[in-house]
Amino acid sequence: MVVLVILIALTLVAPYAYKLWRKDSIIINAKDFDKAIAQLGKAGAVSAVADGDSISDAKIAYGALFDFNPNNLPASKWKALGLGDKQISIILHFEAKGGHFYKNTDLKKIYGITPADYARLEPYIDIPDSGYVSNKIQAGTTIELNTADSAKLTRVRGIGPSFAMRIIRYRDRLGGFYREEQLKEVFGVDSVKYAAIKDQLTINAAKVTRISINQVSFNALLQFPYLSYKQVNAIIQYRAQHSNYKSISDIENIEIISPQDLRKIEPYLSYK
Repeated sequence: MVVLVILIALTLVAPYAYKLWRKDSIIINAKDFDKAIAQLGKAGAVSAVADGDSISDAKIAYGALFDFNPNNLPASKWKALGLGDKQISIILHFEAKGGHFYKNTDLKKIYGITPADYARLEPYIDIPDSGYVSNKIQAGTTIELNTADSAKLTRVRGIGPSFAMRIIRYRDRLGGFYREEQLKEVFGVDSVKYAAIKDQLTINAAKVTRISINQVSFNALLQFPYLSYKQVNAIIQYRAQHSNYKSISDIENIEIISPQDLRKIEPYLSYK
């Protein structure tokens, strides 16, 4: 029992005796330790940025945001602000149709601009209070459709340069408009667009250029949008066989021209 107690006591005391007998030969250099800690901190910071992919991606995608006026902003600038090609295309199309940004919130009305996009861009939108003077006509004012050039047509709210040129090209083929509803025949003018612009336009039917049906050539008549190739050929052939037309009733004898066609073409025909 005495021997066992002695062995247990030696076992408990041995570690302490070892520490007193053997000194640690490793000398810690405080400066080197601090340097190592600093390097470790830098490595950790790099790792944190690398691991934060969403932050890194956001910076690459959005670039450096800057103050901008959305009106007539080039596509390259929209791209720098982080918008996609489809979003940019929608904005440019909006402006081509005569659209304009009058206040910051107008941007979020653009289809394709998400609430997140607007929240990100809104602090940088800078629209001058008096830097833009609209050339659009005042309420209650109208423009005569058959005599207006493209510049004048763009003064109609809802008509931009591309729409103005499209209307004029169709007007030239037609010889002029004799009623407002004919605007719906222009490519891109649907019922919504028509309702938005019709009250700003007037039509002087006296300005319509009439077709001299007894003198017009086949190729010239073929440009008239209300007649097909076969109908034009039938009109020319009938004239050659039966002499000049005297009235619309003579054209009624041509079977392939329906009563609906006759109503459409009658205002454009001259029998001199």
